[in-house]
Amino acid sequence: MLSRLLSYTFQFALASSIIGDALGNSQISTDGHLDFAYPSTGLVGQTWYKIIGTLHPYSRPLIALHGGPGINSAYLEILSDVTNKYPNHPLIVYDQVGNGKSTHYPDTIGNTTFWTEDMFIAELRNLVHKLGLKQYDLLGQSWGGMLAARYATFRPHGLRKLIIMSGPASMKLYTEGLAVLRAQLPKKIREALDKHEAEGTTDSQEYLDAVDYFYSKHLITLNPMPEAIAEASGWIEKDPTVYLTMNGPNEFTVTGVLKNWSVIRELHKIQVPTLVTNGAQDEVTDHAIAPHVSEIPNVKRLKFLNSSHMAHYEERAAFMQTIEKFLYKNH
Repeated sequence: MLSRLLSYTFQFALASSIIGDALGNSQISTDGHLDFAYPSTGLVGQTWYKIIGTLHPYSRPLIALHGGPGINSAYLEILSDVTNKYPNHPLIVYDQVGNGKSTHYPDTIGNTTFWTEDMFIAELRNLVHKLGLKQYDLLGQSWGGMLAARYATFRPHGLRKLIIMSGPASMKLYTEGLAVLRAQLPKKIREALDKHEAEGTTDSQEYLDAVDYFYSKHLITLNPMPEAIAEASGWIEKDPTVYLTMNGPNEFTVTGVLKNWSVIRELHKIQVPTLVTNGAQDEVTDHAIAPHVSEIPNVKRLKFLNSSHMAHYEERAAFMQTIEKFLYKNH
């Protein structure tokens, strides 16, 4: 594995290990860093990535884009449940800059010209180029789904299939759907949210507990929370720069760069076969994903009835079967 990657003359550090997949089989895992020049800044940071499986010149890997923005990619490694069955389809995950093991810039918190969607699109292009990918599939979860949809509208060479997993088509539709879910919360929870938002005390424990209650119903319903999801979410506390700048203090209060984000007018430009999914209890409601279904020309849509925002954990077997069929059994 390592010798094959070195034959590509990549200019980054590599580390290899053997990991076990969900079936008990061994899988080669390679990770490293790619230099990434931030557009229009002169800064050069690094993107940490991980390849689970073997990447060779004829591979068609699945690239998975994590959510947040502001968490890491650990919770998407579970997708190797599917890719490890197919030698020519390794899984690639990476921590977007500002997150996880990639370069952090905490002094840029609140800098809305530095943290932009365009920068994350450029980072993805950089990864595809420097890993020498000739063909690949793309899955984006939550914010990663937003990023994946936008990226696909540019009709990038080599993109074969797209999965938008719990990713809204616009923040307006997302917040409208969120308001409906919020109205259905128990009265005590609603009152706590309303009170502290009105008083500007959203750092109070009562408010945080109310937000956690919402998350337990519409973000991840499993208790205890899977370790990989807890790890990913923990990065927002370690470094809130990206989340606060692009989103805001929490899911209810979107005040950052993404406040007016929308991809709806460009969805018709997506040419590749696309699968759109969400959960029946998802914070990204049917309302929020409706334009994906109506505007993308070649689209399939599936709802996981016993899931919220993390169907790949909440209905693991069903989710993996669904994406396996879409990616590798429909030709």
